[in-house]
Amino acid sequence: MDSWEEEVRRFMLEEEEEDDELFFVLVPALQLGMYDEKEPEHTSILTGPKYVKEVLEGHERWCKVDFRMESEIFRAIVHLLRVENLLRDTRGVMIEEQFAMFMFMLSHNASTERLKKRFQHSGETRHRKITEFFDIIPALTHKFLKLPDVYQTHVKIASDPRYMPFFQNCIGAIDGTHIPITIAEEKAPPYRNRKGTLSQNVMCTCDFDLKFTFISCGWEGSASDAGVLRSARNKGFNVPVGKFYLVDAGYANTPSFIAPYRGVRYHLSEFRRHRSYANYKELFNHRHAQLRNHIERAFGVLKKRFPILKVGTFHPIENQIKIPAAVAAFHNIIRGYNGDEGWLDHQPNNIDPSDYVELPEGDDEYPNEVESIDGNTLRDQIAHQMWAAYNN
Repeated sequence: MDSWEEEVRRFMLEEEEEDDELFFVLVPALQLGMYDEKEPEHTSILTGPKYVKEVLEGHERWCKVDFRMESEIFRAIVHLLRVENLLRDTRGVMIEEQFAMFMFMLSHNASTERLKKRFQHSGETRHRKITEFFDIIPALTHKFLKLPDVYQTHVKIASDPRYMPFFQNCIGAIDGTHIPITIAEEKAPPYRNRKGTLSQNVMCTCDFDLKFTFISCGWEGSASDAGVLRSARNKGFNVPVGKFYLVDAGYANTPSFIAPYRGVRYHLSEFRRHRSYANYKELFNHRHAQLRNHIERAFGVLKKRFPILKVGTFHPIENQIKIPAAVAAFHNIIRGYNGDEGWLDHQPNNIDPSDYVELPEGDDEYPNEVESIDGNTLRDQIAHQMWAAYNN
């Protein structure tokens, strides 16, 4: 019995010694893990607020490159966002930095990692602030995309005998444009356009000051321009009686949407080679093209300022759909403050042009050949009056 008890005591002693050895090995390791600090990720001395301050107070070109506008316009928009209570300052991110973050994202198609590095914020903060900005886009478009004044002929028409009185009831121009989209493969087929790439078909109207007055986003790239317009009308886009927009051959000719004569030269480049007109249809088409060119010029300026409209993006589909509306609103605000556009022609690329997506330029002809008799009658009346005045 004694020997058995001694054996048990010896065994327990050995176990305790092994436990002690394990304790002395594990505890220091655990303590090291507890007190070992993580390596800081945001170590730049140029924090978000300092970076924004440096850009706004630096050379005027800096703000144009990174935020796509002059510094005084940047500050004016921040003031607007603040007084309209569209955004709020938070302890960590003032509205100046929130706006800068959103504009930098638009200007560079910046990824989460790039925004984290540039503004020295966590991914969670960046995501929250960009999402909050996307949430106010409907309010911005409602405020800054206004339908034109239908009671007064625009001065560019009223003061030009080429257009007055023939287009006195014209209130703007309409066109569609394709914007690249990124979406899961199983949802992609409707967004595949005739170029084989993925896009949304965006319909816009503009006035003769090159400001956008209406936008409809989110239609699949396979949709026709006429189909997008038809949907917009079903959802409340109306044209006052007696007024009309100018459209291209991809739309039906109606009293509300006047299209050019088909089968007759139309594009401005064709008239540069031959200045004379063979008949009233050619004259009408030239004048029509000169006025409708405003929508093409507006799109041109928009895509130069915001080349994100030429590439796929990193955002959820619901936010991708809002990007064209966002940049249209900022375009109008910048034009309202007489922002410079000449520098856009000599601007280095913030986004690699090799990333640009090949896209359709628009529908060449209306998919339904049934014409509007009333629309054709109105167009003929305008064209004949114009021809008579031209010959006199």
